[in-house]
Amino acid sequence: MDDDLPPPIPAATLILMRSGRAGDAPEILMMERSAQMAFAAGALVFPGGRIDAGDHEAAARLAPGLADGAARIAAIRETIEETGVAPALTGPVDAPALRREIAGGADFASLAERHGLGLDLDALTPFARWCPNFREARRFDALFYLAAAPVAAPAASADRRESVRTFWASAADTLAEIEAGRAHAIFPTRRNLERLARFASLEEAREDARRHPVQRITPWVEERNGTRWVCIPEGIGYPVTAERYETARRR
Repeated sequence: MDDDLPPPIPAATLILMRSGRAGDAPEILMMERSAQMAFAAGALVFPGGRIDAGDHEAAARLAPGLADGAARIAAIRETIEETGVAPALTGPVDAPALRREIAGGADFASLAERHGLGLDLDALTPFARWCPNFREARRFDALFYLAAAPVAAPAASADRRESVRTFWASAADTLAEIEAGRAHAIFPTRRNLERLARFASLEEAREDARRHPVQRITPWVEERNGTRWVCIPEGIGYPVTAERYETARRR
């Protein structure tokens, strides 16, 4: 990790949750990034991406009093484009049509208005903010939000550009795939999955988020008894706050 890195790119990520089968843990929408991507190639991630100028313009028009309105709009927009699932919208949602038009470059806010849709930005609960300073091809300052999966949503599907696979699974099951070496994920994703694995419902996750106000997390490396560890602060909601450097950078 370095001190001379360029400014991070503002981004937003959506942790979309739905109820599991009776008695099972809630399921989370995950996607596998293309191996050709410059950032997190081949990794399992939550849907999301950079906050663009159109998101800021939409927030100024639709949610002028919401400080993170652009981030919330970006999280919804990116989720639709990457997975085909359209959360936090009110009105008659035609998710496939929205996805096609967003992918074609249509302005999301104008698109929603044309389709008679409202943006329920209050449906997104702030959960975390991560800004790693590993030297990577891309560096992001990402806000993470929790939201409920829309009722009767179409099946999620990869966009075949940024993602090659989408799936619903509990946090524990996704972590098991990573531990078994059948998948991999970057350090922030693993830490968030470990935190999410403790919750039996979306509401439990939201309650935990309310108990731990969002602060920017920038991991650091420290040496412990001759071994390097990647660390994050204690007391901010994460059950695992350190991992050996070798595995933190490899898995």
